[in-house]
Amino acid sequence: MLLGIDIGGTKCAIILGKIESEDEIKIVDKTAMPTDKPVFEMIEHLFDEADALLTKNNVSIDCISGIGISCGGPLNSKTGRILSPPNLLGWDNIPIVQITENRFNVKTYLQNDANAGAIAEWKFGAGKGYKNLIFLTFGTGNGAGLILDGKLYSGTNDLAGESGHIRLAEMGPVGFGKAGSFEGFCSGGGITQLAQIKVREKLQMGEAVSFCKNVEGLNNLTAKTVADAAFKGDALALEIYNICGFYLGRGLSVLIDILNPEIIVLGGIYGRAKELLEPAMYKVIETEALILSYKTCKIVSAELGEKIGDMAALSLASIIS
Repeated sequence: MLLGIDIGGTKCAIILGKIESEDEIKIVDKTAMPTDKPVFEMIEHLFDEADALLTKNNVSIDCISGIGISCGGPLNSKTGRILSPPNLLGWDNIPIVQITENRFNVKTYLQNDANAGAIAEWKFGAGKGYKNLIFLTFGTGNGAGLILDGKLYSGTNDLAGESGHIRLAEMGPVGFGKAGSFEGFCSGGGITQLAQIKVREKLQMGEAVSFCKNVEGLNNLTAKTVADAAFKGDALALEIYNICGFYLGRGLSVLIDILNPEIIVLGGIYGRAKELLEPAMYKVIETEALILSYKTCKIVSAELGEKIGDMAALSLASIIS
């Protein structure tokens, strides 16, 4: 049996899993909770929830062969420390692996969420059978996990694949602390910022916006709000996703040219809104990327879908089981 811990800026999850075969992990049970406590109090809460989950399923900790922890970076997978992720205030230089192993006496492996997602899709999802794969989270933020020549590549100090930091324009929504970055244009937070800019322009000109009635509603905008309106044919919402698709194509072109992958797997928003993104995305890639590299690269949605966070943590546990 495996235990996964998925630590996010807004919510966390504890996942109990079982290896069914070499290319299949079954999620047995899970519990989720908001990330709403100070760091060490939150860690203790996670451990208590893990104990409760094991008890609920009549599983002894002695039956757990590995614990995988997936968390937003930066972190150091070699020392097992979480290093001040921007979405986890107070999680500064936390030796999470040591703390977990001391509590449960089970071997534990830590990786950032993009790397963990890449492993999950490579082993159990859309990337099965490929040796060169890029996985993009494309959720609240945007980071990449890299499988190169059949193994995870994390760089000198676990910062390989921070594609969200690439600047794609001089100005634009802010992501990774950088205006006009890949994450600024292509993430949930970035789409929200872009929507706020575009909607404000319309409202200030006295034009009505179907999905935001007034300036007070700007803070309630989300990527989903805009996508829902776009699927109904709203012109402004379609424009916002077209802009996102354009910069998605530009960012992917950089990755295709540099890394020459066989397959790019896009998680999060892409799977839910690919029809809105792909026309502009492919148009840019066809003009920006090296044609021989682009023609040998598939671009697909994450096969694990909404289970990617759970499977990512369990995939890490399976490596050391």
